[in-house]
Amino acid sequence: MSDTRPTGSTGHPGTGAGGPARPAPSGRPDDGAGSGIDSGNLAGAIDDYLEYLALVQGRAANTVTAYGRDLRGACEGLDRIDQFTLDRGRDVLDWALEAGASRASVARLVSSMRGFGSWLSHTGKLPHNPVSALQAPTPHQHLPRVLDNDQAATLLDHARHRAESTDGTGHAVAVRDWAILELLYASGIRVSELCGADLADLGDRDLRVTGKGNKTRVVPFGASARDALDAWLAVRHTLAARRSASHPATSALFLGSRGGRIDQRRVRDVVHAAAEAAGTPGISPHGLRHSSATAVLEGGADLRVVQELLGHASMQTTQIYTHVGSERLRQVYRQAHPRSGFQD
Repeated sequence: MSDTRPTGSTGHPGTGAGGPARPAPSGRPDDGAGSGIDSGNLAGAIDDYLEYLALVQGRAANTVTAYGRDLRGACEGLDRIDQFTLDRGRDVLDWALEAGASRASVARLVSSMRGFGSWLSHTGKLPHNPVSALQAPTPHQHLPRVLDNDQAATLLDHARHRAESTDGTGHAVAVRDWAILELLYASGIRVSELCGADLADLGDRDLRVTGKGNKTRVVPFGASARDALDAWLAVRHTLAARRSASHPATSALFLGSRGGRIDQRRVRDVVHAAAEAAGTPGISPHGLRHSSATAVLEGGADLRVVQELLGHASMQTTQIYTHVGSERLRQVYRQAHPRSGFQD
């Protein structure tokens, strides 16, 4: 088990011309394998599917190449077939849209994943197509689900209670998960940035992260995140002690359950599980990033401040948040003003 750190570009799935950008490798998973119908090799299944497209369906070489690029990008960092899930597919679309992928590229990405899922089902590798419900977003669906302030508080309070009430071997992991959730929501950083952060990057109330294009920035966070981070740092040694003697100690801020640097897949699992447990399902790490940005914007921050916090190279990417803000404003007005006269 290696403690591989994401390096270079921290982009998003699917690389190549005309396609969404691909995420940096996040290393092999450092938390235990999950259960599934088929735990076989995912990369091998992708190769078999591409061969099926070429030889059985007679697809054009360019089409097979494009599908292969999409699927390998979408499954970057995954090992097993049972890790190809609907949540993963939705995360991939979130990344692609944030990276500025065209509607045609996103539509092809959806087609690639749904076709692969259907093949996995028909060949008996999975009991059903896990991404059959995946759809290309409309122009007004470019943002993932966003938590309001009360929902975010519910999620984070639940994580804190779990951390404080979990004893034994699971305590350090529960505290780590609480700190991850608090930091993601407080700072709005990307999953790749969280996984790549080192202990030396952590300040008293800020964190230095390396974003897309290998650009560094410093993001602030508040007292709640600081409390969670302090609790995590106090027990971090518990997970660090689990690393294999053949592997050197890691400087990573967050560790997996085996003592190495935590990977992006595990962070997504943490967020999805916490959201389900807290009664706020459908939230991804990217959704927490958007929730953070929306909260800051609705609190009166200038759009350029949000751009800097999120590490967006272009203001055009940040401007998608104004749609969420204006929709929330209209909703509040309809509910609060006695003579709004609006109909939903």
